[in-house]
This record gives sequence, C-alpha cells and structure tokens, in this order.
Amino acid sequence: MGTQSNKANVYKEVESMFGQVPTWVKQLPDPALDGFWSLMRDFYLAETKIPAKYKELIGIGIAGATRCRYCALFHTEAARLNGATDEEIAEASMMAGHTMMASTFLNAQQTDYEVFSRETSEMVNFAKQHQAAASNVAPTKGRNVSPTH
Repeated sequence: MGTQSNKANVYKEVESMFGQVPTWVKQLPDPALDGFWSLMRDFYLAETKIPAKYKELIGIGIAGATRCRYCALFHTEAARLNGATDEEIAEASMMAGHTMMASTFLNAQQTDYEVFSRETSEMVNFAKQHQAAASNVAPTKGRNVSPTH
C-alpha cells in the first residue's frame, strides 16, 4: 500500500510541474518510479552548478549522439524554454557531432590511451603557459588559447 501512495505522490508532483503525467512516466516500473523522479526533480530540474540552459544543451548533444528523437525533441524545447537560441542549439548539435566523429576515429584506430593522455596533458600545459600572454592580446578568430573553449 505504501508503494501505491508513493506512486500517487510522484504523479501529483509530476502533474504539478508539467500539467500532466506523461504516458511514458506512467509506463515506468513501480520500483524505478521514485528513484527516476527523485533524480529528475532534485538534479535535472533543480538549480545546480550547471544552469538549466546548459543542461538542456548537453541533453541535445547526447540525444544526437544516441540518436534518440524523443530526447532531441524534449531537450530542444526545454532549451528554448530556458533561453537557448537556435544558434546555441545548432552549436550544441555540432559539438556533439564533432565529438562523435573524433571519438569514432580514435576508437576505430585503437589509439594508444596512454599516448593520448600524455599529449593531452602537454597541450593543456602549453595552453596554460600561454593564457596570461594571450589575455593581453585579442584572440585570433578560430583559435582558442584555452582548451576550455
């Protein structure tokens, strides 16, 4: 009986947030419902260190990589609700595509991970050493000094 009352509570929360309980939520197995909703409510939909718009742009990229049209639709509309522009959505999609392309190549080539890791560290160190100097000079279009861009 506790499971049914908990299910009713989750459905009530979902409906208050979305105006309905979507069919796919009703299809979740009862033992998974509370955990799924808790994670969605307390992390995905909550204010966290990552702003909602960025979470949605991440979701768009993942949806493209996993080829999930449901997630692509949901995250695109949620991104727009959170202020993302069509240009930002396109950039998130392109970033996912570029990452998938590079990942496919690296994995298919069976690139040595230790070499890749060492070279990545060297590139990051190079960028760090040049950040201070680059911050005093306007960056050249198409060339980011920082690996975080």
